[in-house]
Amino acid sequence: MKHLNQSVSMSMVYPILKTLVHKGFDPESFFKDMAIDPVMTENPDARIPVNELERIMRCAADYTNDLYFGLNQGGRLDFADLGLPGYVMMHSKTIGDALTAYQRYNDILYSGFQLDWQVDGADVIIQLSVQNEDMPMSRHCVEDMAVSVLHLINKLANRRAGVKEVLFRHDAPDAAGDLSPYIASFGVTPQFGAAHTLLRMSKDILTQPVLYSDARMLKVFETMAEESKADLYASQPFSSKVSGWIVESLPSFFPTLQHTAAHLGVSIRTLQSRLREEGTTFNEISVQVRKQMAQRYLQRGTYSVGDIAYALHFSEQSAFQSAFKKWTGQTPGQYRASLVQTQL
Repeated sequence: MKHLNQSVSMSMVYPILKTLVHKGFDPESFFKDMAIDPVMTENPDARIPVNELERIMRCAADYTNDLYFGLNQGGRLDFADLGLPGYVMMHSKTIGDALTAYQRYNDILYSGFQLDWQVDGADVIIQLSVQNEDMPMSRHCVEDMAVSVLHLINKLANRRAGVKEVLFRHDAPDAAGDLSPYIASFGVTPQFGAAHTLLRMSKDILTQPVLYSDARMLKVFETMAEESKADLYASQPFSSKVSGWIVESLPSFFPTLQHTAAHLGVSIRTLQSRLREEGTTFNEISVQVRKQMAQRYLQRGTYSVGDIAYALHFSEQSAFQSAFKKWTGQTPGQYRASLVQTQL
């Protein structure tokens, strides 16, 4: 799967403004007090850096004095707030199909944010993460995402999906131990400081029919979403196209500089020059891709170190172990053990 530099659609700011209005605050006064240019919201097709969205979210939480701003906002999300991805989800055949659509088209809204799931016995584990773990999302954004995913599932199924477990990577808010807002949102008490942010529920929800499913409208919105996504990728930085090609190629093969230049339709010299203009090199990008993929595989816990080394096309397991220790200061085994320890 290709990736963009982490950015968000301006439309992602609109739910924040809607929440401010719901709480009785004037968005214009909010913009003025928080030194935010209101002109930036006038173009829904514009994109802003992830850290700018998070700054606006934190400002809104402080402005309203709401310790649970993200948590409360996620429960008010509508499909219209998600634009094309939301409409594709709404007309999908099953909840599983809708989650797949969320994965496929989420870059239109929030590149860098990732939703993955895996079946674990009778359960499905829905994991939320970001492409660059060195730049984690703020607590309000994470909680907004977690609640909104559950909220959308409930609306699609026209019933409340039973949540068995909720884990958050961040620490609990300092609210004298009051976790009742989380229990109201999820139905269970979450665990904080975990290795991953995830929701666990019965896997039966994946086959649950979507209430609003319409095959004809699904085709219309999927076509529109594909066109929007293609336009978005066409405008991405050259370095993102290179990293996306490497990710797309693995685990089939690990592309060389020559492979990549041929795929992108440029000479090797041009490829190197354009990457240099963006302050990077092919080697730096390939190392970063391998590092991020290795960390994701280790976090999932379902792959052996040997499997990961093979998938990332290292000559042998020991070569992968050496490289991983150089990247992180830990061996793959130590890294995985630290994740398990964090969950205890």
